Amino acid sequence: MGVQIAAYVLGVVAAAEAVALGVLWIRYTRQRAELDEARSRLDTKNMLFTGGREAVKQVWQTANILRKDGLGAAVRSSIEDLADWAEVERPDLARLAPGGKIVIAFSDIEESTALNERIGDRAWVRLLGRHDKMVGRHVKKHSGYVVKSQGDGFMLAFAQPEQAVRCSVDIQRSLRRQPNGIRVRIGIHMGKSVRRGDDLFGRNVAMAARVAGEADGGEVLVSEVVRNAVRDVDGLEFDDGRDAELKGFGGKHRLYAVAA
Repeated sequence: MGVQIAAYVLGVVAAAEAVALGVLWIRYTRQRAELDEARSRLDTKNMLFTGGREAVKQVWQTANILRKDGLGAAVRSSIEDLADWAEVERPDLARLAPGGKIVIAFSDIEESTALNERIGDRAWVRLLGRHDKMVGRHVKKHSGYVVKSQGDGFMLAFAQPEQAVRCSVDIQRSLRRQPNGIRVRIGIHMGKSVRRGDDLFGRNVAMAARVAGEADGGEVLVSEVVRNAVRDVDGLEFDDGRDAELKGFGGKHRLYAVAA
């Protein structure tokens, strides 16, 4: 009889311990879930706070530009802006041309501010939207990459100079078929593959930007190294060239316009 009672008591104790352990496990699970949720809320709050500060900063800066200079100034870009961005960000484009060289092209709408003022802000924004789609379509067709676009300017990259030149020619042809008042200047240069941590990328970007800055509206202007690389390609012709002094580069440089 005593043995039966002892066994019964031990069973009750074991059952109680099992219930207690179950309660403790449930409590632990709930507390952990609550802790994870709290951490998630905190991370989200920090993310929103940080992103919100940047968003407010951008909106404030844009509002100041709009207040002082109008919408045209807010969306206006330049070849120099894009070149400066590339110099700071140093995007890694070496994958485009693992064997050696990369081709950089800049495009920019000539006298965009005057055109903006003439047609008005709404029409200008719609015009930019159509222009962006057109440029993107031709870049994709010629296996290029839009490295950066800002307002009325583009920075493009290609693995081969022929791709860059033919893409630029197609862009100019499309613009001539559209009586929208847009005249775009395009400059192309090529050099060694981009590498992070040195200035090879910066120099090639700067040279391409300077070449584009020398171009006239409706013109595709290339550096001598690009002209030499494609001079024997069927369907591509160039003028006799002109000498130019390029900011940041010593001496004079021969630049060539692609024949229309």
